[in-house]
Amino acid sequence: MLARLTTGALALVLVLALRRQWEKLGPADLGHLAILAVVSNVLPFYLFAWGEQRVSSGLAGVSNATTPLFTVALAIAVLPDERPTVSRVVGLVTGFLGAVVILAPWRSGATFGALGGELACLGAAACYGVGFVYTRRFLSGRALTPLSLAAGQVAAAAIVTGLVAPVVATGPVHLTARVVAAVIVLGAVNTGLAYLLYHALVREAGATASSTVTYLIPVVAVVLGVVALGERAGWNLLVGGAVVIAGVALTEGRLRWRRSDEPALPLPPSPVVEPPTADSERIRRS
Repeated sequence: MLARLTTGALALVLVLALRRQWEKLGPADLGHLAILAVVSNVLPFYLFAWGEQRVSSGLAGVSNATTPLFTVALAIAVLPDERPTVSRVVGLVTGFLGAVVILAPWRSGATFGALGGELACLGAAACYGVGFVYTRRFLSGRALTPLSLAAGQVAAAAIVTGLVAPVVATGPVHLTARVVAAVIVLGAVNTGLAYLLYHALVREAGATASSTVTYLIPVVAVVLGVVALGERAGWNLLVGGAVVIAGVALTEGRLRWRRSDEPALPLPPSPVVEPPTADSERIRRS
């Protein structure tokens, strides 16, 4: 986590230096960025790192697809422009049932370690949902560029993790060239560049719409998990993931239904027929 966040922060600061877009951050800006760093970086990064030692990458990716559900639920309660509707309530319930199918607590081989890892991944997705709403509520309206917000957030997360790591990470660390390369890519691209796009997207599209980027995560995670890591995709993973995505689509109004008495397509307007005049009748006869 510390290496990932530090690499991501350095990459964003380097881009700031190259573009010369330094902006002054006030105490309120720094406070909001510190809170967002803990909610959207420190906690979910740790939960995913801990959880993925106990579950497959595919299951972790599908769990991440529940982020929009947490985002919508919190946005309805906090954001004034979000209102509960029947579709959203049904979608939230559907998504919750999908998450239960993914967890599959009824299976005989379920252990505390596996279930704990699955709950950790869901907890990380919930943190992301809180982060989307917090960003929209307190940061998107400020006169700061997405680059400054991203650099400030990731740098704050790196500082917080640097203060906690000496106390928590007491085990030995064995760095290999493969691990170092993975951390650099994960930090510079999957953290630095990702959070630059994150702040730009939340500002333009809003919290709920931005959270739908997590639709792609389960697809990539499941496919790469099977192809690259030899993981097995059980029926509960595939079915539960589909139910979660359907629930998210319902909450955002992407799945709609119409009454049987409504036409499938709007009928074109009837042409306006004007009464004939003497000139038009003479032209018609000629």
